[in-house]
This record gives sequence, structure tokens and C-alpha cells, in this order.
Amino acid sequence: MTEVLDALVIGAGQAGLSASHHLKRLGIDHVVLDADAGPGGAWQHRWDSLTMLDVHGVADLPDAPAPGGSADRANVVIPSWFAEYEQHQRLPVVRPVQVDAVRNDPDDPALLRISSADRVWRSRTLVNATGTWSRPFIPRYPGQASFAGEQWHTADYPGREHLAGRRVVVVGGGASAIQFLGELAPVADTIWVTRRPPVWRTEGFSPEAGLDAVTAVAERVTQGLPPASVVSVTGLALRPQEAEAARLGAYERRPMFERIEPDGIRWADGRFEEVDVILWATGFRPAVAHLAPLHLRSPRGGISLEMPAHGGPQAATTAALDARVQLVGYGPSASTIGGNRAGRAAATAVRRYLRGARDESAGLIA
Repeated sequence: MTEVLDALVIGAGQAGLSASHHLKRLGIDHVVLDADAGPGGAWQHRWDSLTMLDVHGVADLPDAPAPGGSADRANVVIPSWFAEYEQHQRLPVVRPVQVDAVRNDPDDPALLRISSADRVWRSRTLVNATGTWSRPFIPRYPGQASFAGEQWHTADYPGREHLAGRRVVVVGGGASAIQFLGELAPVADTIWVTRRPPVWRTEGFSPEAGLDAVTAVAERVTQGLPPASVVSVTGLALRPQEAEAARLGAYERRPMFERIEPDGIRWADGRFEEVDVILWATGFRPAVAHLAPLHLRSPRGGISLEMPAHGGPQAATTAALDARVQLVGYGPSASTIGGNRAGRAAATAVRRYLRGARDESAGLIA
């Protein structure tokens, strides 16, 4: 019979490493399963032109300050930092392991059975930290398959040099779209389209504003709705490195086109623009398909999380339909600082669940 762990973490990004640190600190036996061949989480897959000056802030890991801003590539700096952290903290990371499914254990339904292609783990609790990078979202539009040019998503963005001199339509109203336009407008002919008019932030981003934004996202997931992005609440802002793109008019947004044709895009009023490339900066969806056997989704389409009495909205990690399961980097904790804080909240919730289960077991024996 397979050993029974007290906890198992899926994913070794910022949230997963934080959760593992706090589980270890609390003396909770666990392993961390990571799908990648090496440390770095989603950061190792980001485009080469993204530097540490471009990233929108990286939070400290517990007992480890984050690397500062520099012209160095983020997909090198942060994986190196994660690798050093795993080693220094002696975190029990096992890789590469692609988790296929999590379900109730057939021999003991109180336990969770976590399976990959060739191995099985059994655990009393689960901390899911799989993030979103492996589930890029591209909306569907008529004629999309007929487009003769190139189509890219944020997840496979080929870089500024590849797109230089092209006519590129950037689709999406989030921070990535702003970043791509800032990088491409000086070297390419860009068009920006979004479904809704962008909301620009005209004031500084205070801690109070940040808390309000995270609370708004938390309210969605506690209601069982699919999580929204934090930037959809906070609004957009330009950085100094995007000033040249702004001067060139790159941020003069157009409404969403109606259809895609072989050599361009067409709007509902008949207007047509010839384009070489469609860059879908349309975000990601939570990578939680492996949790489907647990039936955690609400009728409203999302996994509902319990709002804790203490700790703030980023401490909302416990699945409302199954207290054995914690989700970090999901909803209100889907940011580096949020995932970091959620790691501690999840570890605390795991300890609380284990104590409750042991007290209940002792009561039955008595």
C-alpha cells in the first residue's frame, strides 16, 4: 500500500514554494509535484525580451528577498532564484511529474489519490498551485482558421525581433497587451483592439486600492464564479518604457473586430485592415482540469472558496465543497504577492484540517 502523506502540493511556482515552506515550518509531511523539468514555474517559459525591469513586481519568498530590477532576462533570473530557494530550504520537490487526476481514494474515501502516468500518491490534504500558464485562452472568431498570417499567444510570444517590420494586431485589454504594444510599436505597425474600452488608472496604486481590488476578485470566487483578473479591477497604467509607444499612438484602442479574413480583420461596419500577425494577449484560465473528479465546481462555473474570518481575502484558499483541498494562486491570490501570502494561509488551513480529522478519529475510538 502506498505511503499516506499529510499533504501534497501540485506546482512549484511562487505559491507552491511558499506553501511548501510553511508546511515544512509547521512540521507537516508533504511532497511537491512539479510538471516542469527544472525550477522556475511559469517564469522559465516567458519571452526572452522580458527583463526584470519589465515585470510587474515579484514578491519576496518567505525568508528570501526577491531579485531586484535589472536588464537581465526574467526567464533566467527568477528560475535561478527559485532553484536556489528549493535547495537552501530543502523543499521536497519531485519533477517532472504531470498530475493527471485527483480523486477520492477507492480504498479509503477520506484520502485523496493523486495520479500521474506511472505513479500514485495518497494524501490527507492537497494544496493546488498549478497557476494558469499551461491553459492559454484564445477566443474564437469567424474565419480564424483561414488567416494566412501568423497567430501567437502570450504563452508563445516570439519576441520583438521576429515581429519587427510587420503589421501586428494586438488583441486584449490587460497588462500583457500594454507591454507588447510598448515593445512593438517602435519597430512594427500596431493596431490595438479590445472587447471593452480600457480603464486607465490615473492615480498611484496605494495599498488600500490593492486591497479593494483583491477583495473584489475574492468576492467572485466565494460566490462560485470563475475568477477575474486583478488588473480588470485595478485598471491599466503606462510605465516609462512605454512612453515612446504612447507617442506613436499605439494605445489608441479600437473596438473588437467581427471576423478574420485570410489577409486581415474586418469590423461589423465593413471596415477592413490588412495585418500580418494576430497577437492574442487574451489571458489564461486556471489549470484545474485534474481536479474534475472531485466535483469542486459550483453551478456558476468556478471553484468556490471559503472567505476566512481572519487573514484577508488572499487567505481565501479552502475549497468550499471539500475542506481537504486548498487552492493557491487562484482568484484573489493569483499574483506573486498574493500567492506568497496564500501559501501561508493554505498551510495553516491544512494543519487545522489535520487536527480536526485526528480529533474526530480519536473521538470515534474513545
